[in-house]
Amino acid sequence: MPIKKSAKKQLRQNSKRRKNNELKKKKAKELLKKISLLIEQGKNKEAQQILPQAYQALDKMAKAGVIKKNTAGRKKSVIARRINRPSSDIKDKKI
Repeated sequence: MPIKKSAKKQLRQNSKRRKNNELKKKKAKELLKKISLLIEQGKNKEAQQILPQAYQALDKMAKAGVIKKNTAGRKKSVIARRINRPSSDIKDKKI
């Protein structure tokens, strides 16, 4: 446990930031899973409607430093390719 006042404050800040980062990760992960399920079911139009929300969540995570910018870009690219691909070509590529 921290002893100095500044160390205690830093601990409080870190716990708040960790909680916020976990919430952001959870939201993005849920959206990506939702899109994956819709793609597997062949509902590409519904997946297309959720796509902007997923992009926004990934961009916010990258901006906050939760994930790297290139990771966010890669995930967005994989989702877009899977949605735009014909349903017969869909492979189980992890997002």
